[in-house]
Amino acid sequence: MDKTSGLIGGIIGAAIVVAVFGVFLLSPSENLKEIEGANIPNAIGQSTSYTKELSLIEIFEKSESGVVRVNVQRDDSTNSNGVGSGFVFDKKGHIITNSHVINNAKKVVVTFLDGRSYNAEIIGVDEFTDIGVIKVNADLTLLHPLGLGDSSNLKVGEPIAAIGNPFGLSGSMTSGIVSQLGRLLPSGSGYSIPDVIQTDAAINPGNSGGPLLNMRGEVVGINTAIQSATGEFTGVGFAVPSKTIAKIVPSLISKGEYDHPWIGISGRDIDPDLAKILNLKDAVGFLVINVIEDSPAAKAGIRGSDGTIAIEGVNYPKGGDIILSVDGIEVRKIDDILIHLQRAKSIGDEMVLEILRDGRTTNITITLQERPNEN
Repeated sequence: MDKTSGLIGGIIGAAIVVAVFGVFLLSPSENLKEIEGANIPNAIGQSTSYTKELSLIEIFEKSESGVVRVNVQRDDSTNSNGVGSGFVFDKKGHIITNSHVINNAKKVVVTFLDGRSYNAEIIGVDEFTDIGVIKVNADLTLLHPLGLGDSSNLKVGEPIAAIGNPFGLSGSMTSGIVSQLGRLLPSGSGYSIPDVIQTDAAINPGNSGGPLLNMRGEVVGINTAIQSATGEFTGVGFAVPSKTIAKIVPSLISKGEYDHPWIGISGRDIDPDLAKILNLKDAVGFLVINVIEDSPAAKAGIRGSDGTIAIEGVNYPKGGDIILSVDGIEVRKIDDILIHLQRAKSIGDEMVLEILRDGRTTNITITLQERPNEN
């Protein structure tokens, strides 16, 4: 395999994360063997947040009543049962969990802190961010919404806590720190989830869909996956940030889905070897190799590579636009483009790409379209 074919950038809105171990979406514990827009009161800025930092004991006491157990009966050939987590979003009975927790569910049952259980209706799922919304017609006294914090304010090293049902053990809490920000996480949809929080708080199967909390008791993420060789926690967990939750959930509640913006290119990050070959001063930027037909990029005139060149037995892409910035934000690698799309852009928005073409920089404006279901 040559170097180019071994380094594949996904269709933007779709990057590949290569890991030494495996990245496991936290499938619900199976038989305990596996490890509306402005009207929604839980939007960021409207949450019932706390102004001072709390102890871990206080965080648990204030949050445990808003965390639920999600039991799932699968509609598949094995008819397997699973256990995941979720948290109350509003007083209307909406509960947030992971889409992979409730995918292909024949029946979903939500159990609250006091042991009372209710059948839940699946309201909407977004597999591209692994967010799902279910709804219960529960006693109002059981509905204790957890307020959303602003995940964009998180810092590496900041203390963090997770609550959920690892291995089906209800109401469990773990703590740790934010170990990194802005990760890319494969979602199983063919696209990757951008802007993901990395944490060393112990997260295991059954934690899926539970809240990640800052020290003010605000939800800053939804626990989604771990990186592991065994499927059990080994020190690296991932959570979809609350900024993404706040953007996606209102659409899931109002229409059952969220339409993601899309550019329609694939390529690779500029590394030192490629920078030397292309006579670039710095190894930054994203090289466009392929442009998808009829995509926003194609319509705007973005150019991909027109072949390869062999140097010392290794094939490198020849030609192609190099994206240097998006809307004035420097692009060091594909992550920067995907995070900007997720945080700031919607279908129909314009986005200005600064590109390097034939040794000259120029700006090209593209109009974002809806991401196709299949890449």
